[in-house]
Order: sequence, then C-alpha cells, then structure tokens
Amino acid sequence: MKELVVISGKGGTGKTSLTSSFAALAEKSVLADCDVDAADLHLILEPNVKQTTDFISGNEAIIDEDKCLGCGACWQKCRFDAINRVDVGQYRVDSSMCEGCGVCVEICPADAVDFPESSCGQWFISDTRFGPMVHAKLGIAAENSGKLVSVVREEARKLAQEQNSELIVVDGPPGTGCPVIASITGTDAVLVVTEPTMSGIHDLERVRSLTKHFDVPTFICVNKWDLNPENTKQIEKIAEESGCHFVGKVPYTKEITAAQVQGKSVIESGSEELKTNIKEIWGKLCSQILK
Repeated sequence: MKELVVISGKGGTGKTSLTSSFAALAEKSVLADCDVDAADLHLILEPNVKQTTDFISGNEAIIDEDKCLGCGACWQKCRFDAINRVDVGQYRVDSSMCEGCGVCVEICPADAVDFPESSCGQWFISDTRFGPMVHAKLGIAAENSGKLVSVVREEARKLAQEQNSELIVVDGPPGTGCPVIASITGTDAVLVVTEPTMSGIHDLERVRSLTKHFDVPTFICVNKWDLNPENTKQIEKIAEESGCHFVGKVPYTKEITAAQVQGKSVIESGSEELKTNIKEIWGKLCSQILK
C-alpha cells in the first residue's frame, strides 16, 4: 500500500482539482481530505456519509457558578482573556478564547472549574463514485488541526488495509504549518502543485525545504503554466537542481472552473486534450510511486 499526498505552498493553486482527477483515474484506491480547516474535495466528489465520529481533543474550562466564590483568581491569571467578568463576583468562560491550559483549574480555591474534554469537530467515512473517502471538519475556532489530520490518515490506512487497496490519494492542506507536517510525515510521496509566479516559486522553495527535512520523495507540477512560461522553466530548473521529479504542467483553462461548478473532476468533463495532459502526469506519478 502506497500513499500520495498532494500539497501546495498556498491555497488556490489547483491542488484539489488535480486530486479529484487522480481519484477518477486511480483504481482500488482510498481517498482522504486532510485539509481539515477548509475541506473542499467533497464539493467535487459528493460523498455519501456512512459513518460520523466526533473528534475529541483537548479540554475546555467551565465555571460551576454554584461552587464559584467570586474571588476572581481565574480571571486575573488567564493569559488568554478567556474568562469574562459578567457581574460583581460572577465569571464565565468564553469557549472560543479558551486554550485549555488548565491554569484556572489549578488555582481555583473552591474547585469550581470543571475541565472536560472538548469536541473539536467531526471526521467521516463516506462512499464516493470513485471509492471510499475519509474526510473531516474542524469546529469553528477549534485547535488541534494537525491531530485531526493524523486521525484522517490513520483511518484511511485502516480502510485501505481492509479493502486491500494499493494506493491512498490524499488532498493535503496548503502552506507549511502543522497540518501539512501531519499530512506528509511518513508518506511515500508528495506532489507539490505550484503556479508560475514569483510567490509560487517562493512558496515552492519553502515546501521543498519541508519535504527535504522529512526525507519525502517529492514531485512537482505547474498549474496555469502558460501564464508565464519563463517562470515555468525556472520551476523546472529548481526541480532538477533540488533532486525533485518534475512530472508535468497544466495550462490555464476555463474548463477546470467549469468542471468545479458542475461538481465534476476534469477527467469527467474536460476536453480530450486536457484529459490526456492530466493522464500523462498521473502516469508518471504511478510509474514512480507504485513501482
């Protein structure tokens, strides 16, 4: 079983459009959306949810007003300003501000602060027209997105083992932060989707430094390459010099946007030329990953 994670230096590079096309081309694969902060692969794959599980992570302080002495010790010590003084001797926790550090629990002389585990979101196992999919939704203002990403990947692996799937295709998050690190550590290969702009080149170099640090085989693809052919050549050179595999480039076309509006992958609705283009990229990836 192999795992391919598709990432990008920033949002909007076409990462999800390519991932959905790969989902259409892959056989006996399991799909996963690890962009838990702003998941959108479901908009194209239209999953039918079969299982929903709460994501429990961290703790959240709650003041028991019946026990509270009104001393204000918690209010004075909370460095996140999560405790509000609503009246004289009366305090409440703002759940959207609470970081779950537990200081208020430790210093309360009346043991009036409860500290239950908090629900930070949900993760799902679904059926799609291209196969099973594991995806998630992080709660509003919730933390621990990296931990939720790890849950999604773990469940995708379990599903792949159960169904004897040879490949897991992952739509990863953009950037270089904790969710990305949680998405790529221990994976078999990463495809970085970038654009032929100066910011795209800068972001590519940042992402490449990250994959190099974790020693993950890295492939590079340029979307909208014909907007700036010179920058595309520079990206190809960067790939060659950094030991990455340059697997292809996709032209700028309204067909991709049209496919998204229809809730379809490019493989389902694009022109034969565009389909061939993406199939060639997929073929190069498979020849390297599944060999």
